[in-house]
Amino acid sequence: MELTIVSETAPLEMTQEGVVRVGKTRVTLDTVITVFKQGTTAEEIAYRYPTLTLADIYSAIAFYLNHQPEVETYLHQREQQAKEIRRINEAKFDPQGLRDRLIARKTQQQVC
Repeated sequence: MELTIVSETAPLEMTQEGVVRVGKTRVTLDTVITVFKQGTTAEEIAYRYPTLTLADIYSAIAFYLNHQPEVETYLHQREQQAKEIRRINEAKFDPQGLRDRLIARKTQQQVC
């Protein structure tokens, strides 16, 4: 049997919202690369995210290593988007105010 070497594309898809997902899953490239940079092996990633195939994980990591500056820029943009969304949500739904109301309600229920 003869070995045929073919070029394969990375199993990455960008959604309409600009989020890169790995394989045919909902797991984001952000997730895979973040845990990889923390020292998690591809096998451990596959265990944590069983919808991912080991081949897709290795391909995503290879893509990251081959395109590190571009992926780091993408990850930074995603982090900034997440911070902005968190800021907007906290402005709409003040977590301290909610906490205070819940404590007051609990205290009132205990009195009654």
